[in-house]
Amino acid sequence: MAEKDCSKEIAELNEIVKKYDNIVFFGGAGVSTESGIPDFRSVDGLYNQKYDYPPETILSHTFYVRHTAEFYKFYRDKLIVKGVKPNAAHLKLAELEKAGKLKAVITQNIDGLHQAAGSKKVLELHGSTLRNYCIKCGEFYDIDYIADSPDDVPKCKKCGGDIKPDVVLYEEGLDMNTLQESVHYISEAQVLIIGGTSLAVYPAAGLIDYFKGDKLVVVNMAPTGRDSNADLVIPAPIGKVFSQIEI
Repeated sequence: MAEKDCSKEIAELNEIVKKYDNIVFFGGAGVSTESGIPDFRSVDGLYNQKYDYPPETILSHTFYVRHTAEFYKFYRDKLIVKGVKPNAAHLKLAELEKAGKLKAVITQNIDGLHQAAGSKKVLELHGSTLRNYCIKCGEFYDIDYIADSPDDVPKCKKCGGDIKPDVVLYEEGLDMNTLQESVHYISEAQVLIIGGTSLAVYPAAGLIDYFKGDKLVVVNMAPTGRDSNADLVIPAPIGKVFSQIEI
């Protein structure tokens, strides 16, 4: 199927960006797939061949506690992706922030690519693979330590305790300070741009309900539950769309 011509919608998005100075971006996995990071929630053939459990089960708190080594096998294979770089969407968002247009990036992603692109105000709803802590003493470890550890379960060099990634697993609650700050930015925004997310993961997706501003924009290849409420819907790759935003 040929990709839809969205030049008219992108032109409209440009007009919105020019007009407003309080824009908030809410993004998901689709923002990072263009950098080569797979949507790890998808159940594909590779997962089924290599693992005895679906990703949602492996990435749960219960599974981490009961089968920590198996958790880390999946985590290293699928969630630690080295050599990836920010794409056009990440870079443009950082430019918009620097220009005073964008007030915050609220992301469901855990890859740190928004910060790598230069964004300063990034609210990570689901944590980050770049941060890892000993569950006993709280000592910090970076992503390389986790990736390169010879142990099935990475151990703390100070106390020998298990190290846990600072990511929100299934069955775990989101950080309340991050949630409250996200609500603040969304509720104060004039424009909310939703990008690269189907809005299927709660409670994160529920944050959209706090938006009371002027323009709701959705940039996503597949339909979302908010399309009918949006002022502008652009069904195109987010990197392609954002590369055409003029500042």
